Amino acid sequence: MAAQRTGNGRANALKVGQELVLRVEESCKAPAEHVYDALADLRTHLQWAGEQQKKRSRLLSLTAPEGYASVGTEFETTGADPMGRFHDASVVTAASRPSAFEFVTEAHLELKKGGNVVDWTNVHRYETVPEGGGCRIAYTIRITRISELPGMLAMLTMPVLSKVVARAAASVARRAVRNLARLAEQRARAR
Repeated sequence: MAAQRTGNGRANALKVGQELVLRVEESCKAPAEHVYDALADLRTHLQWAGEQQKKRSRLLSLTAPEGYASVGTEFETTGADPMGRFHDASVVTAASRPSAFEFVTEAHLELKKGGNVVDWTNVHRYETVPEGGGCRIAYTIRITRISELPGMLAMLTMPVLSKVVARAAASVARRAVRNLARLAEQRARAR
């Protein structure tokens, strides 16, 4: 059987059928429409997933078309990561206001040490469900392909140590979703 390949043809370090999945949830006092609108307004990602994140792990730049994103909208980002710097190309794959917003990212991580590039395919999905006068935001990231597992990423293959890496990743994701919720609440109060 041929090796599973990444988006650029490089071998996949994950086993066939294996995905790495992380899910976090956050309550929001704003209605789901406000959360969705913040997600579909791609420029806000620089705020809640960039400026409001820790310097070691956040978005640094974003190039996207004006207006709200819809299925097929493409955008590019760069980001900081403790292991290096990301250069990403994404496309929106689901846009159902107000309940779901999803995009697939072909990520390229340039490692600080060794100068290697690690290619990833990530599926980012945000779902909102009404809750009281607001909503609950669920964010799921699925890493479906990765070209290699260098450094700390190698721990993902070790059951006990993978929990350490997952907790660190969950912390970053939880902060971003919390920032998204606060932004939606601010927008709701402003209207």
